[in-house]
Amino acid sequence: MKCDIITLFPDMVVPVLGQSMLKRAQEKGLLEVKVHNLRDYTQDRHRVADGTPYGGGAGMVIKAEPVLRAIDSLREELSPSEPAMRILIPSPQGRPFTQQMAEEFQRDSGRIVFICGHYEGFDERVRVGLNAEEVSIGDYVVTNGELPALVMLDAAVRLIPGVLGDPDSARQDSFVEGLLDCSHYTRPPEVRGMPVPDVLLSGNHEAVRRWRRKEALRNTYVKRPELLQDRLLSQEDRRLLDEVLQETTKRPSVLCVEEECP
Repeated sequence: MKCDIITLFPDMVVPVLGQSMLKRAQEKGLLEVKVHNLRDYTQDRHRVADGTPYGGGAGMVIKAEPVLRAIDSLREELSPSEPAMRILIPSPQGRPFTQQMAEEFQRDSGRIVFICGHYEGFDERVRVGLNAEEVSIGDYVVTNGELPALVMLDAAVRLIPGVLGDPDSARQDSFVEGLLDCSHYTRPPEVRGMPVPDVLLSGNHEAVRRWRRKEALRNTYVKRPELLQDRLLSQEDRRLLDEVLQETTKRPSVLCVEEECP
């Protein structure tokens, strides 16, 4: 996976790239990240990359020219055989970032470029001139685009085969199958009167598998029930969810079984 991050504040990005899975991915040659200081693409001696908004109003706006020059420079580095760059702007106005989008990013054979904003955002001619995609990590506003860019990058990189120590870790994550993950436990077997479920200590692999699937359905039903709406369930999932419903609400399920849904 190849990625570029254009930012006014490289020191917000570089330390994170040198930690944990992002560092491991780079050391294994599975990830290539280049961080570019937007001020390097300004043309005045003070390296000014922002200006006051036309029409008045609070805050500052990042100028279009430095961003366009930065992208021009990156495009010049592409070989004729490389795919076109995918240009992303972290923005609360963008389409929501999802697990499926993370999978899409890690499969992308071209360079993914994150342009990180600050202040009141970018001159609109950045988005229009570059045909950039706006992507949001949630319905809230943070002070910069670096943190969302790192969130999206981390979500994608951990899906690259060979990054995680155990490949099953990524396959069992929340949202991979549209469900939340099951609950997890580790040593000791009891903490302040709270024991580990007996089934996890039983050594019965089939019982453990069934328990984990049931807990994934339980977590989804309790925490994010909308994920189960109109979802086609296997017969086993229907039975497990019925057990969950009986245990939590004392009423039957109204969800579809794959073989029975119209």
